[in-house]
Amino acid sequence: MINVIGLGYIGLPTALILASKGNKVVGTDYNNDLVSKLNRNELTFEEKGLKSLFNQAINKNITFTNEYNSSDIYIITVPTPYDKINKKIDASYVIVATKKVLEVCKKGAIIVIESTVSPGTIDKFVRPIIEESTLTINEDIFLVHAPERILPGQMIYELENNSRTIGADLPEIAEKVKSIYETFCKGEIVCTDIRTAEMSKVVENTYRAVNIAFANELTKIARYDDLDVHEIIRISNMHPRVNILNPGPGVGGHCIPVDPWFLVGDYPRLTTLISAALEINESMPEMVLKRITDIMKEKKITDRNKVGIYGLSYKQDVDDYRESPTLQMFEKMEEHFAQPFSVYDPMIHKKVVDSQILDFDQFFEEHEIIVVMVPHSEIKERKDILKGKIVLDPHYLFDFSYKL
Repeated sequence: MINVIGLGYIGLPTALILASKGNKVVGTDYNNDLVSKLNRNELTFEEKGLKSLFNQAINKNITFTNEYNSSDIYIITVPTPYDKINKKIDASYVIVATKKVLEVCKKGAIIVIESTVSPGTIDKFVRPIIEESTLTINEDIFLVHAPERILPGQMIYELENNSRTIGADLPEIAEKVKSIYETFCKGEIVCTDIRTAEMSKVVENTYRAVNIAFANELTKIARYDDLDVHEIIRISNMHPRVNILNPGPGVGGHCIPVDPWFLVGDYPRLTTLISAALEINESMPEMVLKRITDIMKEKKITDRNKVGIYGLSYKQDVDDYRESPTLQMFEKMEEHFAQPFSVYDPMIHKKVVDSQILDFDQFFEEHEIIVVMVPHSEIKERKDILKGKIVLDPHYLFDFSYKL
């Protein structure tokens, strides 16, 4: 039996796809409301293909509970935030989950940590917990790191098709875990040691963060000298060895804005480039605020209530708003005792911020300036509604809009 710990954006799809392939699965989460919803056959977030997968899993062998179970395999998918002051990982959720597992696990059990962690986290925080118990590592219990590698909006496809990394002390344990992941994963599965697996996942997201930062810094240079950054990038990318990413209003989600800070926190004197890149990305929501102010002055609009923000999630067509650029922008406003602008997001159907408007028509009727923070499909399909508005478009979707 497999006990998946944590039924959020990673744990739930993982538990469902394992069950859909015939594995006996128990999904565990401390959140009573979440577990109750799942037991009523209600999804807890929106994701393409998730409902179909849920139905397949329910028809096979999966249960949801608040309890940890005596299992052969534990897959831990709990959050791993970072301390924004010292830039180090907060491993408390992983620590608690590990301690709970040790209370119920049988000898020979394997603990697989999927949560993204900073290099050395398992040695620093997880091994000592086991060493203090009555169990012996690599005899009574085994540790594995198999970092998740999926993206909201494409979760099911990426679960099945992305390559995976299995890090373990013992090759035979890595192979055993690999055989479980092979029940659903069509991508290449690489076996290595735990520290290499830890570092590889963080490096992947750091690479992306640095490349995004380059595009965002080009945006700032272009704004300063009145140039079209997208035309510059388009032409530059015609070179066969150049592939500059698209700039935007910031970086959100549970990976790219967070994981690279693990390296900065652990290696502060060795991560000058990474640290600078992260600061550039974090500065983009403030640049959006500056552009809004400039546009208001140009259009002689003095009432800030005429500004509406379209998009609260961190990327298009998902309901995940963790670390979203809009929330980052609102935090900047609150730091200066300013009330956040009104915001609307078609993917988020309940109020998560006080200034949120839930009705599309009301949102567009009440605002003269529309800032498209998230390029949801809805706004692309209904772009005609924007033509009577003043539009700030950080994504360069519309030819009639202001740019960053």
